[in-house]
Amino acid sequence: MFGRIGAPEIILILVVIILLFGAKKLPDMARSLGKSARILKSEAKAMKSDGQQTAPAAPPQPGAPEDNAPAPRTIKAAPGDVSSSRPVAEPTDSTQR
Repeated sequence: MFGRIGAPEIILILVVIILLFGAKKLPDMARSLGKSARILKSEAKAMKSDGQQTAPAAPPQPGAPEDNAPAPRTIKAAPGDVSSSRPVAEPTDSTQR
């Protein structure tokens, strides 16, 4: 009785959603939901790649130039979206001198 959702029920649900939110706001809501999903996906991917790079690096040699200093990372909200990109400050290890 309640386990089957057919086409009439789905159409009724969609009509109620359109009446509640209005047809004008629905594309904006879908766009913001998609953008949030892309941000969440990119952050999860960044955290996963940071977790794999936990192996300690070799200490720098005294007197050697620090040309191999890592460049700051930039996390983008969406592919090609440069307006919401922000540089990420990497934590520094203040115990080494």
